[in-house]
Amino acid sequence: MSDQNTEYVVAPVAQSERISSMDVLRGAALLGIALMNILFSGLPMAADFNPKVSGGATGLNLAMFAMQYVFWDGKMRGIFSMMFGAGSYILIARAVSRGAGTRAVEIYYRRTMWLMLFGIVHAYLIWHGDILYAYALLGLVLLPFHSAKPKSLLITAAVFVALATGGSVFQGVEFQKTYKLAMEAEKAIAEKKTPTEEQKDAKKSYDEDRKYFNPSADDLKKEAAMYSGSYFNLVKERAKTVKRWHSSPFYASGWDMFIMMLVGIAFAKLGILAAERSYSFYRWMLIGGYGLGIPVGAISFYIAYRANFEPLQAVFTFSTYQVARVAMTMGHIALILMMCKADILPALRNRLAAVGQTALSNYILHSLIYGLAFYGYGFNLFGKLQRYQLYYVVLAAWVVSLIWSPLWLSHFRYGPLEWSWRSLTYWKRQPMRLVEEPVAEAEPAAEPAVEAPAPVAAVEMATEPEKV
Repeated sequence: MSDQNTEYVVAPVAQSERISSMDVLRGAALLGIALMNILFSGLPMAADFNPKVSGGATGLNLAMFAMQYVFWDGKMRGIFSMMFGAGSYILIARAVSRGAGTRAVEIYYRRTMWLMLFGIVHAYLIWHGDILYAYALLGLVLLPFHSAKPKSLLITAAVFVALATGGSVFQGVEFQKTYKLAMEAEKAIAEKKTPTEEQKDAKKSYDEDRKYFNPSADDLKKEAAMYSGSYFNLVKERAKTVKRWHSSPFYASGWDMFIMMLVGIAFAKLGILAAERSYSFYRWMLIGGYGLGIPVGAISFYIAYRANFEPLQAVFTFSTYQVARVAMTMGHIALILMMCKADILPALRNRLAAVGQTALSNYILHSLIYGLAFYGYGFNLFGKLQRYQLYYVVLAAWVVSLIWSPLWLSHFRYGPLEWSWRSLTYWKRQPMRLVEEPVAEAEPAAEPAVEAPAPVAAVEMATEPEKV
């Protein structure tokens, strides 16, 4: 097809071309990610994996921590990441099949760079746990994997899971060594002796780890002070954290998310995410996912609980994280897709699909809601609610999203930020109201999940934000 026709080929997606099951998955993932993001907004960061730090560690609070640990920590971001990988593949594949050629690649990278800018603005000005920036970085290297066979993608993802698990075990062993040397340093200091350089380095490293895993009262006071000040003071203090995270290896590699992006591409090629497989397929997928993920997560939680969530033990229990996370993600996806195939709860699924179509706008909206609830320029509730009480705020955010999203889409083609993103990507104002004439359609129904994370999370991960 000639270049004169490329503007037609790469225009935004038509409503009729959307894959409804993927919109439902994206919407469910977005709401699920809110369950994790609330922790990074309303409690000190260490409370994510150590309930003793803040929010309560007994009764209902402990039960909520266990639910988080087993059912949604990393799992919802896993779905989100799969949607991103699948969406990126479908975008390119559909445009190329219609003759876009290299123009499709240009649009893909321009879209990714605008997403990166959205992430930077979100991280510095609204919430430090942004995941859009990390997704955009990974999007820059994801394109070559589109041509891989599903089997190769799944094998690669499995290898990465194994490497990540091995890395966690190695980290635990190294932490043990560091802890031992740090204790020797403290003993030497107590006896008025001079620690060796190795012991000094170990003590410095352990003190930093302790602040992260088990912060002192003074550490918690400083963290709370950052959030209780003015908006501009918070932006200044938050910039230090964001700068450190954006320059860390996490953002350069992002194995946690990259693994699921590869799986998402494979599942898109296999028709799994479009609910095209049999009930039997999804049933066994659910049984296998939950059958592995729930026991592994529950046992890991129990071990951490018996060890009183001590940092040394927490590092080792985290070695089960990747296996449990991937398995539970598969179970969640199978359950949702079985509901789509069986046409169960159609009203709820329609609302979830609307949330999925406006996921980027809802993602930022949730951050704004949390900022208003917990920071000094709002109700200043940071660190003041028990863990279970945080989920009242999540419920409110869910209600807002489930109500406004379908109402908005009854009048407009896109969410407000989705419209901005498309207009910037195609460098042309896109029609917004439903009464406007649509431009030619070709972009995939399943758009990148970060139109959307959960996160993140960033970072959903013990050492990064969700946490979408």
